[in-house]
Amino acid sequence: MRTSLNRLAGWTALAALAGCTVGPNYHRPTAPVSPRFKEAAGWAPSQPADAIDRGAWWSMFHDAQLDSLEQRVATSNQTVAQYEAAYREAHQVVAEARSSFFPTIGAEGSATHSREPNGISSLGTTGAGTTGTGTSTSTTGTSSGTTGSTGTTGAGATTTSSSGTSIRTTYVAELEASWVPDLWGKVRRTVESDTALAQASAADLANARLAAQGSLAEDYFALRVLDEQSRLYHDTVADYQKFLTVTTNQYTYGTQARSAVITAQTQLYAAQAQLIDVGVRRSAMEHAIAVLVGVPPAALTITPATFARDVPVAPTDVASSLLERRPDIAAAERRMASANALVGVAVSAYYPSLTLSGDYGSGASSIGSLFTSAASLWSVGAELADTLIDFGARRARVREQRAAYDESVATYRQTVLTAFQGVEDELSALHVYQQEQAVLLQTEASARQAVQLDLNQYREGTVDYTTVITAQATALTASQNVLTVLQERLQSSVVLVEDLGGGWSARDLPKS
Repeated sequence: MRTSLNRLAGWTALAALAGCTVGPNYHRPTAPVSPRFKEAAGWAPSQPADAIDRGAWWSMFHDAQLDSLEQRVATSNQTVAQYEAAYREAHQVVAEARSSFFPTIGAEGSATHSREPNGISSLGTTGAGTTGTGTSTSTTGTSSGTTGSTGTTGAGATTTSSSGTSIRTTYVAELEASWVPDLWGKVRRTVESDTALAQASAADLANARLAAQGSLAEDYFALRVLDEQSRLYHDTVADYQKFLTVTTNQYTYGTQARSAVITAQTQLYAAQAQLIDVGVRRSAMEHAIAVLVGVPPAALTITPATFARDVPVAPTDVASSLLERRPDIAAAERRMASANALVGVAVSAYYPSLTLSGDYGSGASSIGSLFTSAASLWSVGAELADTLIDFGARRARVREQRAAYDESVATYRQTVLTAFQGVEDELSALHVYQQEQAVLLQTEASARQAVQLDLNQYREGTVDYTTVITAQATALTASQNVLTVLQERLQSSVVLVEDLGGGWSARDLPKS
């Protein structure tokens, strides 16, 4: 047995010395990177944010209600939970792949009680209790056999009955080991690929969390803008009610036509309908926020409140840093690394595989003598296998994986381009909206002043009611436009944070 063990050790040493890794080593391909953000040049945000707190970018808006809701997204949002589970799954795939570096060890035990005709006693009994094609000898009431074609022969006691049959009892206990050395790096490349995919899954999780947080911020500010619209329509309805009262009184005294009263009523009812519509949209937005924080809509109520109209803008830093700050770019890069490793897995199929195996056990006719030296059974072996002809299957597989890698490179580069486009879009939008809001605020102030002047003149009888109604409609539209551009600025500010990665970094990726 010592000689066989020495041979097995020799095979193991040979495997260790011959080990290498075939296929291309990974080097990150270049990506189209801008030296700077074009739209940031020459623009000073009205409310710049000096920095984004790591992991809490929403704190730059200084809104306690938003802070509370955002903290619930990471723990309760079901989309985030889905990606978190996918990452845990990918992590275990890596652990499973790494187990292939080590041998598989198993244990087996059996007890067989069989009856056989005396005429076939030359057939040995296998260690698993089956018949093998070996020879049999008898020593002190115990028979032993060589390895049969279907298993390892055990040892057992044979009793001859008066009816011409034999009763045989066999006990066998074995340890079995099998190992396929990673001669050509197939396992190493597989682990490399699975590790990269696990890292991509971690980046997907970060991206899903950032997307959910961004969606929550956008919905929250949309809800707060609806609160502002609700107050606007409440004030408008009150003003229109007063105007209707004045018009009705004038009609009563005969100084105004009936048509003026009807027009004032129509204007009032239209404003009331718009107020109701705002309530419907606010409810839908509140329900959307509830789903984002992982609770039923009935379980969340957000009290109407005012909010600061300042719109902070996240710093853009160096454009090239986007490659390290965007989780979607990191995910695309890691999938590219995985595809590169799979090329090596495909190339390894050109080389032979070596399987080392061995087992050690004992077989006896009674449990008491099962583990004695006389009852020991063992075997060692090695198997070398290679494919001689496959009619181009391996070549096609390698080409397939190389094409998949090229596809992942294109996906990575497109992701980078899209990321730069997103940042430039939001910088441009913020710049334009800031200018637009300044003009709209002036328009709103002028429109409100015009309403007051026309209303005073109407009461004095120097202008007709159509002049006042026109001025009121203009003022309402101007106020609506101010709120609309405010929401656009807030949304662009949030989306810019998402486009910049939300304070995330590729250094956050797990190493394995």
